[in-house]
Amino acid sequence: MSLKIERRQELDLRMFYMTPVLAVVLTVLAGFLLFMFMGYDPFLGIYYFFISPLLSGYGLAELGLKASPLILIAVGLAIGFRANVWNIGAEGQLTMGAVAGGGLALALIDVQGFWVLPLICIAGILGGMAWAAIPAFLKARWDVNEILTSLMLTYVATLFLSTLVFGPWKDPMGFNFPQSEMFSDSAILPIVLEGTRLHLGVIVALLVAVAGWVLMTRTIIGFQVRVVGQAPAAAAFAGFSRKRMIWLSLLTSGGLAGLAGLFEVAGPIGQLIPSISPGYGFTAIIVAFLGRLHPIGIIGAGLIMALSYIGGENAQVEAGMPQAVTGLFQGLLLFFLLASDFLARYRIRFEAPTSRTTARKEASAQ
Repeated sequence: MSLKIERRQELDLRMFYMTPVLAVVLTVLAGFLLFMFMGYDPFLGIYYFFISPLLSGYGLAELGLKASPLILIAVGLAIGFRANVWNIGAEGQLTMGAVAGGGLALALIDVQGFWVLPLICIAGILGGMAWAAIPAFLKARWDVNEILTSLMLTYVATLFLSTLVFGPWKDPMGFNFPQSEMFSDSAILPIVLEGTRLHLGVIVALLVAVAGWVLMTRTIIGFQVRVVGQAPAAAAFAGFSRKRMIWLSLLTSGGLAGLAGLFEVAGPIGQLIPSISPGYGFTAIIVAFLGRLHPIGIIGAGLIMALSYIGGENAQVEAGMPQAVTGLFQGLLLFFLLASDFLARYRIRFEAPTSRTTARKEASAQ
């Protein structure tokens, strides 16, 4: 018996859009077995991880808080992925957005005014765009692989932030902790739900997702992005510029990642610290594909991935599970998503082995 993999003649769109649901279900089932093998009560593990965070208003607010940066980044990444531009360095662009916006907030720490917050948001966007412009220039000018350049720049950005908070930007009254001064009230995002940490950034993230949907489905720019990604030869024949799409994709994703970084330091953190993200820039890649690269689908995918962060923290506190369980669940979700996508695109067939004699007869007959 031999195994043969064949590409399906036609992609079933219903199956294609159902694979994320299947991946989530399989992840929950795998988590159940995982908890059991780890010696924990699997029912309690599933309860603390997936259900308990949704049973209170505060938990739902935290869900929105953690989903907002994922949605912001994933919408930008999805635009690039549709154009076959693979920005893997959103984590670094997030960090540089936080550095640019946070640095301006520190410079204006003694200034009060409603205009301070919009100004540092613009600085955060420009910081992320500037960092994404490096791989964009290298890709457009010399066709350098943007996956490698954007990824490696992530570590440069992280070390740059650490240099600042351990050095010139360290709070002199911070008992030698590596952190900046707290931002002024004018540079802090307003809370939209009293008694929680849910801030204005959540509303901005939802508006960005809707704007991304309009851009990709109702504008000529979105049409060009899709054509360049799906049919490069047709795009060149129609006069669509590949280099322009590279710049558009990377600057858009970099700017949104920078805004997400600014929202983190101007929201729940309130200052610059060495680590401002638990890996949102990398997790957003999973969010983009789980949402089928569709801005509206990304909203639901962002909420699911945010639940993995909150559920992981909850399971640590309530059941004493290790911190790595969050990353494990995210990895399982990505694995099952890729496996489901593979089965949606390919068919697996089992064939009986052909004897040498039969093969020779078939060859001679031909």
